[in-house]
Amino acid sequence: MTPQQIEQHDAESTDGQRMSLVERYRLQTWFLGIIAFAMVLFLLVQARFILISLVIAIILFSLTGEAISAFSRLRIGSWKITNWLASMAAFALIATVLLTLSAIVISQVNTVVTTTLTYTDQAIAAIARLAGWVSPEAQATVEASIRSIEVSGYVSTLAGQASNLLSATTLVILFVGFLFAERLWFNAKLENLIGDKAQARRVGRIIHSIVRRVNHYLLVKTGVSVATGAAVYVLMLGFGLDFAGPMAILTFILNYIPSVGSIIATILLALVALIQVNEPATALLVFVIAGMIQFVLGSVIDPMLMGRALRVSSFGIIVSLSFWGAVWGIPGMFLAVPIMVATMIVCSHIPAARPVAVLLSREGLPEIEVEGA
Repeated sequence: MTPQQIEQHDAESTDGQRMSLVERYRLQTWFLGIIAFAMVLFLLVQARFILISLVIAIILFSLTGEAISAFSRLRIGSWKITNWLASMAAFALIATVLLTLSAIVISQVNTVVTTTLTYTDQAIAAIARLAGWVSPEAQATVEASIRSIEVSGYVSTLAGQASNLLSATTLVILFVGFLFAERLWFNAKLENLIGDKAQARRVGRIIHSIVRRVNHYLLVKTGVSVATGAAVYVLMLGFGLDFAGPMAILTFILNYIPSVGSIIATILLALVALIQVNEPATALLVFVIAGMIQFVLGSVIDPMLMGRALRVSSFGIIVSLSFWGAVWGIPGMFLAVPIMVATMIVCSHIPAARPVAVLLSREGLPEIEVEGA
């Protein structure tokens, strides 16, 4: 073998070893990434109660942050509203609202629990009649299947879940209180943590963008949900139906779940009407009117008010709903969109994660969503 051949063979061996090391490094990176994702997913599931309460507390805290800053700049004669006083007032308001809403929900659940058993036979007969449109055999089969279900057990479970609401509310209030206590030193901590004032300001702008977009989304969604719940309440009173209050609250809550929530609320409303009036025509009319209300408020008014605040992919919303619903259940479905918006904004500022932001955005232009809103 000539010296040139020996050198060529050594070069090829070195290149082969280098490629082997690169492939091994990539394989190790993917393997470690899978392990890290599995560990994070495990922690998300195991600590779901605390994490859900913490995320809700952060959202409530961010909703009042701008208002506190505005009030702290006000002057009444020679007296100035201090940041501490504005923070205490905001915390007291949040605690009062949360406790009041929890009491209302628990009272409505108790009302439903105490009156549901009286409608059990009517509900079974109404659902069986719907199956009877297929065939008499289907009606008999569906009725027998429903009667085999222990309704009282599910009702007891519902009452137990309602009682856990007070514990969750208390934990959220505690988290909000600690966040307000740390509010004054947040910027200083962020600057000391990063160690670069320019980079700290950039991170602060990203956080501000997330807070602004999520706040706008929640405020619009809350207004539309309140209007929808009030319309459902008036609709049920107009038809003389029971459970007007619980159905209005349920519609208000379900409207926070994009796309799916309004459909579920409309179907439940029609079923409640069918159980009470035993007339398919009346139930169908209630279904049509409720559907029109949901369409006008959810598909016309909501997008007009939302504007550019939520230019995210519809498919991404469905994927986010599925993922967070599987991890955190129903509360995860409520928080799916705010988490998705925050993820998209953060990824748009990280070059390596920019493809994720492009996929999550509606037009594939996450820069517009961050800077032009």
